[in-house]
Amino acid sequence: MRQKKLNITSQMGMTLIELMLVIAVLGVIVTIAIPSYRNYIDKTDNALAIAQISIIRSVIERFYLENHRYPNTLQDIAASLPENGMDPWGNNYLYLNIADGGPGAKGPARKDRRLNPINTQYDLYSMGKDGVTKNQVSNRDSLDDIILARDGKFIGIAADF
Repeated sequence: MRQKKLNITSQMGMTLIELMLVIAVLGVIVTIAIPSYRNYIDKTDNALAIAQISIIRSVIERFYLENHRYPNTLQDIAASLPENGMDPWGNNYLYLNIADGGPGAKGPARKDRRLNPINTQYDLYSMGKDGVTKNQVSNRDSLDDIILARDGKFIGIAADF
């Protein structure tokens, strides 16, 4: 009985074509994975900002119950703010006291697409990922803002308002 010898030398390494194929497959996987990861990060940052605005809103309402007025600025309640009043993108949350600010406060108040104020007591929002905002929440620069609207009945992305 004769045994056949296996020719192992031809199976020792990868050919250039096989190596290029592996690199191409890895490139496709990375091309798909990176945008998905960035989208996931954006969603978690938005959810964190929404949660922080809810907490700040509670702090503002507690301040109102104790002092019978809304704070003039967020500095009045700075000790109770999550992340020292910074949103997930490193910008300060913005606040405007409309109720106690007098007639001049309604001018800079946030407005919807029909230019109606979105709140009657106070505005509270984050400028979002791009760090740019305008008073009208339907403006292109404001669509990624995280806003409190309808006096707290809506907290979310301005594009969804």
